[in-house]
Amino acid sequence: MKFNVSSAELLKGLMDVSKAIPAKSALPILENFLFSLQGNVLEITASDSELTLRTSIEVDSTQEEGSIAVPARHVTDLLKALPDQPVSIKTVSDSSFECGWSSGNSTLPYFPAEDYPEIKGAGEDAEKITFPAQTLVDGINGTVYATADDEMRPAMNGIFFDIDTLSTTLVASDSHKLICYTTDDVQAAAKNSFILHKKPAAVLKSIIGKDAETVDVVFDANTVVFTFGCTTMICRLVVGKFPKYRDVIPQSNSNILKIDRLQLLNTVKRVSVCANKASNHIKFDLKPGQLEISAQDLGFAIAAYEKVACEYSGDDLTIGFKSSFLTDILSNMTCETIVMKFADARRAALIVPSEEETESEKICGIIMPIMI
Repeated sequence: MKFNVSSAELLKGLMDVSKAIPAKSALPILENFLFSLQGNVLEITASDSELTLRTSIEVDSTQEEGSIAVPARHVTDLLKALPDQPVSIKTVSDSSFECGWSSGNSTLPYFPAEDYPEIKGAGEDAEKITFPAQTLVDGINGTVYATADDEMRPAMNGIFFDIDTLSTTLVASDSHKLICYTTDDVQAAAKNSFILHKKPAAVLKSIIGKDAETVDVVFDANTVVFTFGCTTMICRLVVGKFPKYRDVIPQSNSNILKIDRLQLLNTVKRVSVCANKASNHIKFDLKPGQLEISAQDLGFAIAAYEKVACEYSGDDLTIGFKSSFLTDILSNMTCETIVMKFADARRAALIVPSEEETESEKICGIIMPIMI
């Protein structure tokens, strides 16, 4: 292998896929980048066996094609320390390669490309859909925080992609809260679904650049492949059955609270300072035109309450929530005004953007109350 390339372009390519490099692996070969050079295109692959990232960059000149596995940490650290300039990469023996720049060079070991595990994508029976890139980022951002850490129910540890003929809904739940993000921009010929674990979901949203317009998604029963620009992400899907989330979304909660989202969020944060640190319980006392939020910790003899002006129509109601769950939902919504709909003190409350908000049909949250 022998080629010349801009150090900045090579470093960018490495950083685009570096999130898949494991800190320590049972397969030491996975602590390397796989370089595959064909023509003037260098393909860079990184993998931890569960998640694979692959990108390609154009090189300035190719004098000898080939494939090698290069140590990820050494190459990345070297390029970070170099100012932007042309560098030459060439193999100098059966086990080492040289990275040269204007005033020096470095010799590093490499490993045979044949030792790198084969990365398989989706099968021939795979389904394909296309997401607008920003829609996919917004959907992951709006739901990933609600995923669980549940060894007994792995399906709850990811985002459920519920794909239909008219819309697609991303869903996440940890049993205490449930978040749905629905978009009409993504449709399919037939109903389908998959569960993407929260780790690759977080990686995916972080690597989709602002210049990406669409993301092609190809998936079968075990694997999903996301492709945008020159980058591809391949990962295993969570195997399991996601709960029937639509059955738990309240449809007839008749007690309606309409309030500024940031005002409610900041009030909850202030009052919850005096909540019991183990339970994080706060209490809502609702009356027409008024909301009082309170918390106390009897063990430390501290308490707080705050009255908030609001629009409320319905019965007088006292209901408790875990403040951290409510803060999560309110912090990750982007609307100015929210509507909370209650049935009673024992049943789940529904949180949606107000009808005036443009995304009122996109996102909804459900939070379970706690006994006061």
